[in-house]
Amino acid sequence: MIRWSARGLLFLFILLAFPVPSPAPLIYRPGEGWIYVPVGGEDAEWRKMRAEDQLLVAREAFDAGNLSLARRAARRVINVWPLSDYAPEAQYLTGRIPEEEGKLERAFKAYQRVLERYPKHENYEEILGRQFAIATRYLEGAWFRLWGYIPTGPSRARTAELFEQIIAVGPYSSVAPQSQLNVGNAWISPELGVLPVQKENYEKAVKAFSRAADMYRDQREIAAEGMFRTGEAYYNRARSADYDQSVADKAIATFSDFITLYPREPRVAEAQRMIDDLRSEQARGSFEIARFYEFRGNRMGALIYYNEVLRKDRNSEYGQRARERIDALTAQTRRNGP
Repeated sequence: MIRWSARGLLFLFILLAFPVPSPAPLIYRPGEGWIYVPVGGEDAEWRKMRAEDQLLVAREAFDAGNLSLARRAARRVINVWPLSDYAPEAQYLTGRIPEEEGKLERAFKAYQRVLERYPKHENYEEILGRQFAIATRYLEGAWFRLWGYIPTGPSRARTAELFEQIIAVGPYSSVAPQSQLNVGNAWISPELGVLPVQKENYEKAVKAFSRAADMYRDQREIAAEGMFRTGEAYYNRARSADYDQSVADKAIATFSDFITLYPREPRVAEAQRMIDDLRSEQARGSFEIARFYEFRGNRMGALIYYNEVLRKDRNSEYGQRARERIDALTAQTRRNGP
Protein backbone atom coordinates (compact mmCIF):
# COMPACT_ATOMS: atom_id res chain seq x y z
CA MET A 1 0.00 0.00 0.00
CA ILE A 2 2.83 2.37 0.93
CA ARG A 3 4.65 1.46 -2.32
CA TRP A 4 1.56 2.41 -4.49
CA SER A 5 1.12 5.71 -2.63
CA ALA A 6 4.72 6.63 -3.30
CA ARG A 7 4.29 5.87 -7.00
CA GLY A 8 1.11 8.04 -7.14
CA LEU A 9 2.90 10.96 -5.52
CA LEU A 10 5.79 10.60 -7.97
CA PHE A 11 3.36 10.62 -10.96
CA LEU A 12 1.59 13.71 -9.62
CA PHE A 13 4.94 15.46 -9.13
CA ILE A 14 5.91 14.77 -12.76
CA LEU A 15 2.59 16.18 -14.07
CA LEU A 16 2.98 19.38 -12.07
CA ALA A 17 6.65 19.83 -12.78
CA PHE A 18 6.41 19.18 -16.53
CA PRO A 19 2.94 20.35 -17.66
CA VAL A 20 1.85 19.29 -21.13
CA PRO A 21 -0.73 21.45 -22.98
CA SER A 22 -3.95 19.53 -23.51
CA PRO A 23 -6.23 20.19 -26.46
CA ALA A 24 -9.29 22.32 -25.61
CA PRO A 25 -11.08 22.83 -28.94
CA LEU A 26 -14.26 24.37 -27.46
CA ILE A 27 -14.11 27.41 -25.21
CA TYR A 28 -16.59 30.11 -24.21
CA ARG A 29 -15.82 33.79 -24.50
CA PRO A 30 -18.26 36.60 -23.61
CA GLY A 31 -19.59 38.19 -26.78
CA GLU A 32 -18.30 35.34 -28.94
CA GLY A 33 -20.08 32.34 -27.44
CA TRP A 34 -18.78 28.78 -27.75
CA ILE A 35 -16.04 28.71 -30.35
CA TYR A 36 -13.58 26.19 -31.72
CA VAL A 37 -9.94 26.97 -30.93
CA PRO A 38 -7.45 24.93 -32.99
CA VAL A 39 -4.60 23.25 -31.16
CA GLY A 40 -1.34 25.14 -31.49
CA GLY A 41 -2.41 28.69 -30.69
CA GLU A 42 -3.83 29.66 -34.10
CA ASP A 43 -6.74 31.31 -32.28
CA ALA A 44 -4.48 34.16 -31.21
CA GLU A 45 -3.78 35.10 -34.82
CA TRP A 46 -7.19 36.69 -35.42
CA ARG A 47 -7.54 38.36 -32.00
CA LYS A 48 -6.15 41.85 -32.38
CA MET A 49 -5.38 44.54 -29.85
CA ARG A 50 -6.86 47.44 -31.83
CA ALA A 51 -10.44 47.88 -33.03
CA GLU A 52 -9.30 48.90 -36.52
CA ASP A 53 -7.21 45.76 -36.95
CA GLN A 54 -9.98 43.55 -35.55
CA LEU A 55 -12.52 44.99 -37.99
CA LEU A 56 -10.09 44.38 -40.83
CA VAL A 57 -9.97 40.70 -39.83
CA ALA A 58 -13.79 40.60 -39.90
CA ARG A 59 -13.98 42.24 -43.32
CA GLU A 60 -11.35 40.03 -44.90
CA ALA A 61 -12.91 36.88 -43.44
CA PHE A 62 -16.35 37.91 -44.74
CA ASP A 63 -14.99 38.61 -48.22
CA ALA A 64 -13.24 35.24 -48.19
CA GLY A 65 -16.43 33.43 -47.21
CA ASN A 66 -15.17 32.49 -43.73
CA LEU A 67 -18.38 33.56 -42.03
CA SER A 68 -17.60 31.90 -38.70
CA LEU A 69 -14.39 33.89 -38.26
CA ALA A 70 -16.05 37.05 -39.58
CA ARG A 71 -18.78 36.71 -36.94
CA ARG A 72 -16.31 36.22 -34.10
CA ALA A 73 -14.12 39.12 -35.17
CA ALA A 74 -17.09 41.47 -35.65
CA ARG A 75 -18.56 40.56 -32.26
CA ARG A 76 -15.20 41.18 -30.61
CA VAL A 77 -15.14 44.71 -32.03
CA ILE A 78 -18.65 45.37 -30.70
CA ASN A 79 -17.99 43.95 -27.23
CA VAL A 80 -14.44 45.19 -26.63
CA TRP A 81 -14.67 48.56 -28.37
CA PRO A 82 -18.43 49.42 -28.33
CA LEU A 83 -17.82 53.18 -28.54
CA SER A 84 -15.18 53.10 -31.23
CA ASP A 85 -15.65 54.40 -34.74
CA TYR A 86 -15.42 50.80 -35.96
CA ALA A 87 -18.34 49.40 -33.95
CA PRO A 88 -21.06 50.51 -36.46
CA GLU A 89 -19.37 48.68 -39.32
CA ALA A 90 -18.91 45.59 -37.16
CA GLN A 91 -22.60 45.68 -36.23
CA TYR A 92 -23.45 45.97 -39.92
CA LEU A 93 -21.44 42.81 -40.60
CA THR A 94 -23.44 40.93 -37.97
CA GLY A 95 -26.42 41.47 -40.28
CA ARG A 96 -24.64 40.63 -43.51
CA ILE A 97 -23.35 37.33 -42.15
CA PRO A 98 -26.71 35.68 -41.30
CA GLU A 99 -28.19 37.11 -44.49
CA GLU A 100 -25.49 35.27 -46.44
CA GLU A 101 -26.37 32.14 -44.46
CA GLY A 102 -30.06 32.48 -45.34
CA LYS A 103 -31.06 33.25 -41.74
CA LEU A 104 -33.33 36.08 -42.76
CA GLU A 105 -35.07 36.96 -39.51
CA ARG A 106 -31.79 37.00 -37.60
CA ALA A 107 -30.29 39.27 -40.25
CA PHE A 108 -33.30 41.60 -40.07
CA LYS A 109 -32.92 41.94 -36.29
CA ALA A 110 -29.20 42.64 -36.60
CA TYR A 111 -29.87 45.36 -39.17
CA GLN A 112 -32.52 46.83 -36.87
CA ARG A 113 -29.93 47.11 -34.09
CA VAL A 114 -27.60 48.94 -36.48
CA LEU A 115 -30.23 51.54 -37.34
CA GLU A 116 -31.40 51.97 -33.75
CA ARG A 117 -27.88 52.36 -32.34
CA TYR A 118 -26.32 54.22 -35.26
CA PRO A 119 -29.11 56.19 -37.04
CA LYS A 120 -26.48 58.11 -39.03
CA HIS A 121 -24.78 55.00 -40.37
CA GLU A 122 -23.31 55.58 -43.81
CA ASN A 123 -25.16 52.52 -45.14
CA TYR A 124 -28.51 53.69 -43.74
CA GLU A 125 -30.48 53.47 -46.99
CA GLU A 126 -28.78 50.25 -48.06
CA ILE A 127 -29.63 48.59 -44.73
CA LEU A 128 -33.26 49.66 -44.99
CA GLY A 129 -33.32 48.27 -48.51
CA ARG A 130 -31.98 44.94 -47.26
CA GLN A 131 -34.60 44.88 -44.52
CA PHE A 132 -37.32 45.66 -47.06
CA ALA A 133 -36.12 42.81 -49.28
CA ILE A 134 -36.18 40.39 -46.34
CA ALA A 135 -39.66 41.48 -45.24
CA THR A 136 -40.88 41.14 -48.83
CA ARG A 137 -39.67 37.53 -48.86
CA TYR A 138 -41.96 36.84 -45.91
CA LEU A 139 -44.79 38.74 -47.61
CA GLU A 140 -44.39 36.37 -50.56
CA GLY A 141 -44.86 33.37 -48.27
CA ALA A 142 -41.42 32.55 -46.82
CA TRP A 143 -41.63 30.58 -43.58
CA PHE A 144 -40.55 31.92 -40.22
CA ARG A 145 -38.37 29.65 -38.06
CA LEU A 146 -38.40 29.05 -34.34
CA TRP A 147 -34.95 29.79 -32.84
CA GLY A 148 -33.78 30.26 -36.40
CA TYR A 149 -34.07 26.57 -37.28
CA ILE A 150 -37.54 25.00 -36.83
CA PRO A 151 -39.98 26.03 -39.64
CA THR A 152 -43.24 27.43 -38.25
CA GLY A 153 -44.88 28.65 -41.46
CA PRO A 154 -45.89 32.09 -42.77
CA SER A 155 -47.26 34.68 -40.35
CA ARG A 156 -49.43 37.71 -41.09
CA ALA A 157 -48.69 39.40 -37.77
CA ARG A 158 -44.93 38.89 -37.86
CA THR A 159 -44.69 40.00 -41.49
CA ALA A 160 -46.67 43.17 -40.74
CA GLU A 161 -44.40 43.79 -37.75
CA LEU A 162 -41.27 43.64 -39.92
CA PHE A 163 -42.59 46.38 -42.19
CA GLU A 164 -43.67 48.41 -39.16
CA GLN A 165 -40.12 48.23 -37.79
CA ILE A 166 -38.77 49.57 -41.08
CA ILE A 167 -41.15 52.53 -40.84
CA ALA A 168 -40.21 53.11 -37.19
CA VAL A 169 -36.52 53.68 -37.97
CA GLY A 170 -37.00 55.25 -41.41
CA PRO A 171 -40.43 56.90 -41.73
CA TYR A 172 -39.23 59.15 -44.55
CA SER A 173 -36.90 56.72 -46.28
CA SER A 174 -37.34 55.60 -49.87
CA VAL A 175 -38.85 52.26 -48.78
CA ALA A 176 -41.16 53.59 -46.04
CA PRO A 177 -44.24 54.38 -48.22
CA GLN A 178 -44.34 50.91 -49.79
CA SER A 179 -43.62 49.40 -46.38
CA GLN A 180 -46.73 51.10 -45.00
CA LEU A 181 -48.79 49.69 -47.86
CA ASN A 182 -47.27 46.28 -47.24
CA VAL A 183 -48.39 46.35 -43.62
CA GLY A 184 -51.91 46.28 -45.02
CA ASN A 185 -51.01 43.70 -47.65
CA ALA A 186 -49.63 41.39 -44.97
CA TRP A 187 -52.97 41.25 -43.17
CA ILE A 188 -54.99 40.17 -46.20
CA SER A 189 -52.53 38.63 -48.68
CA PRO A 190 -53.62 35.15 -49.86
CA GLU A 191 -49.95 34.11 -49.81
CA LEU A 192 -49.94 34.17 -46.00
CA GLY A 193 -52.85 31.91 -45.14
CA VAL A 194 -55.12 29.19 -46.47
CA LEU A 195 -58.06 30.09 -44.21
CA PRO A 196 -60.54 32.88 -45.12
CA VAL A 197 -59.37 36.32 -44.10
CA GLN A 198 -60.85 37.25 -40.74
CA LYS A 199 -62.92 40.37 -40.08
CA GLU A 200 -60.25 41.87 -37.82
CA ASN A 201 -57.65 41.38 -40.56
CA TYR A 202 -59.66 43.57 -42.94
CA GLU A 203 -59.91 46.21 -40.22
CA LYS A 204 -56.13 46.19 -39.69
CA ALA A 205 -55.57 46.37 -43.44
CA VAL A 206 -57.93 49.33 -43.77
CA LYS A 207 -56.05 51.13 -40.99
CA ALA A 208 -52.69 50.50 -42.68
CA PHE A 209 -53.82 51.56 -46.16
CA SER A 210 -55.55 54.67 -44.81
CA ARG A 211 -52.39 55.59 -42.92
CA ALA A 212 -50.35 55.27 -46.12
CA ALA A 213 -52.75 57.57 -47.98
CA ASP A 214 -52.56 60.10 -45.15
CA MET A 215 -48.84 59.95 -44.28
CA TYR A 216 -47.65 60.11 -47.87
CA ARG A 217 -50.35 62.26 -49.42
CA ASP A 218 -47.62 64.39 -51.02
CA GLN A 219 -46.68 61.31 -53.08
CA ARG A 220 -49.58 61.00 -55.48
CA GLU A 221 -48.96 57.40 -56.51
CA ILE A 222 -48.74 56.13 -52.91
CA ALA A 223 -51.72 58.20 -51.76
CA ALA A 224 -53.86 56.93 -54.64
CA GLU A 225 -52.80 53.34 -53.99
CA GLY A 226 -53.56 53.70 -50.29
CA MET A 227 -57.04 55.07 -50.94
CA PHE A 228 -57.86 52.46 -53.58
CA ARG A 229 -56.64 49.61 -51.37
CA THR A 230 -58.70 51.00 -48.47
CA GLY A 231 -61.82 50.87 -50.62
CA GLU A 232 -60.90 47.42 -51.88
CA ALA A 233 -60.46 46.11 -48.32
CA TYR A 234 -63.86 47.52 -47.38
CA TYR A 235 -65.33 45.96 -50.54
CA ASN A 236 -63.94 42.49 -49.81
CA ARG A 237 -65.08 42.74 -46.22
CA ALA A 238 -68.60 43.73 -47.36
CA ARG A 239 -68.69 40.83 -49.81
CA SER A 240 -67.62 38.26 -47.22
CA ALA A 241 -70.04 35.77 -45.68
CA ASP A 242 -71.29 38.06 -42.90
CA TYR A 243 -72.40 40.94 -45.12
CA ASP A 244 -72.26 44.32 -43.39
CA GLN A 245 -74.31 47.19 -44.86
CA SER A 246 -72.26 49.87 -43.06
CA VAL A 247 -68.98 48.50 -44.47
CA ALA A 248 -70.48 48.57 -47.97
CA ASP A 249 -71.33 52.24 -47.44
CA LYS A 250 -67.72 52.93 -46.40
CA ALA A 251 -66.44 51.15 -49.50
CA ILE A 252 -68.70 53.21 -51.77
CA ALA A 253 -67.69 56.45 -50.05
CA THR A 254 -63.98 55.62 -50.33
CA PHE A 255 -64.18 54.65 -54.00
CA SER A 256 -66.23 57.79 -54.72
CA ASP A 257 -63.48 59.92 -53.12
CA PHE A 258 -60.86 58.02 -55.11
CA ILE A 259 -62.65 58.75 -58.40
CA THR A 260 -63.06 62.41 -57.48
CA LEU A 261 -59.44 62.95 -56.34
CA TYR A 262 -57.73 60.80 -58.96
CA PRO A 263 -59.96 60.87 -62.07
CA ARG A 264 -57.09 59.91 -64.40
CA GLU A 265 -55.96 56.87 -62.44
CA PRO A 266 -56.13 53.65 -64.52
CA ARG A 267 -58.26 51.92 -61.84
CA VAL A 268 -61.11 54.43 -61.87
CA ALA A 269 -63.16 52.06 -64.02
CA GLU A 270 -62.49 49.22 -61.58
CA ALA A 271 -63.50 51.41 -58.66
CA GLN A 272 -66.74 52.33 -60.43
CA ARG A 273 -67.43 48.66 -61.15
CA MET A 274 -67.09 47.82 -57.45
CA ILE A 275 -69.37 50.73 -56.52
CA ASP A 276 -72.00 49.46 -58.95
CA ASP A 277 -71.62 45.94 -57.60
CA LEU A 278 -72.09 47.09 -54.02
CA ARG A 279 -75.06 49.26 -54.87
CA SER A 280 -76.65 46.37 -56.71
CA GLU A 281 -76.14 44.16 -53.67
CA GLN A 282 -77.59 46.83 -51.41
CA ALA A 283 -80.56 47.19 -53.75
CA ARG A 284 -81.10 43.43 -53.72
CA GLY A 285 -81.06 43.40 -49.93
CA SER A 286 -83.59 46.21 -49.69
CA PHE A 287 -85.77 44.53 -52.34
CA GLU A 288 -85.86 41.28 -50.36
CA ILE A 289 -86.87 43.16 -47.21
CA ALA A 290 -89.60 44.97 -49.15
CA ARG A 291 -90.92 41.66 -50.47
CA PHE A 292 -91.02 40.31 -46.92
CA TYR A 293 -93.09 43.28 -45.72
CA GLU A 294 -95.39 42.97 -48.72
CA PHE A 295 -95.89 39.26 -48.09
CA ARG A 296 -96.84 40.04 -44.46
CA GLY A 297 -99.37 42.61 -45.68
CA ASN A 298 -97.42 45.66 -44.47
CA ARG A 299 -97.77 47.88 -47.53
CA MET A 300 -96.22 50.98 -45.93
CA GLY A 301 -93.12 49.03 -44.82
CA ALA A 302 -92.85 47.53 -48.29
CA LEU A 303 -93.10 50.95 -49.94
CA ILE A 304 -90.35 52.31 -47.71
CA TYR A 305 -87.92 49.57 -48.74
CA TYR A 306 -88.94 49.60 -52.42
CA ASN A 307 -88.08 53.30 -52.43
CA GLU A 308 -84.81 52.41 -50.69
CA VAL A 309 -84.05 50.18 -53.68
CA LEU A 310 -84.48 53.17 -55.99
CA ARG A 311 -82.20 55.23 -53.80
CA LYS A 312 -79.52 52.55 -53.81
CA ASP A 313 -79.58 51.63 -57.50
CA ARG A 314 -82.54 52.80 -59.56
CA ASN A 315 -81.07 51.66 -62.88
CA SER A 316 -80.56 48.05 -61.87
CA GLU A 317 -82.90 45.11 -62.42
CA TYR A 318 -84.05 45.52 -58.83
CA GLY A 319 -84.76 49.20 -59.45
CA GLN A 320 -87.07 48.34 -62.33
CA ARG A 321 -88.89 45.70 -60.30
CA ALA A 322 -89.17 48.06 -57.33
CA ARG A 323 -90.84 50.74 -59.47
CA GLU A 324 -93.37 48.19 -60.68
CA ARG A 325 -94.21 47.14 -57.12
CA ILE A 326 -94.43 50.77 -55.95
CA ASP A 327 -96.95 51.54 -58.72
CA ALA A 328 -98.96 48.43 -57.86
CA LEU A 329 -98.99 49.10 -54.10
CA THR A 330 -99.80 52.79 -54.59
CA ALA A 331 -102.77 51.94 -56.83
CA GLN A 332 -103.94 49.34 -54.32
CA THR A 333 -103.73 51.87 -51.50
CA ARG A 334 -105.81 54.37 -53.47
CA ARG A 335 -108.50 51.80 -54.10
CA ASN A 336 -108.65 50.18 -50.69
CA GLY A 337 -107.11 52.74 -48.37
CA PRO A 338 -104.09 52.15 -46.11
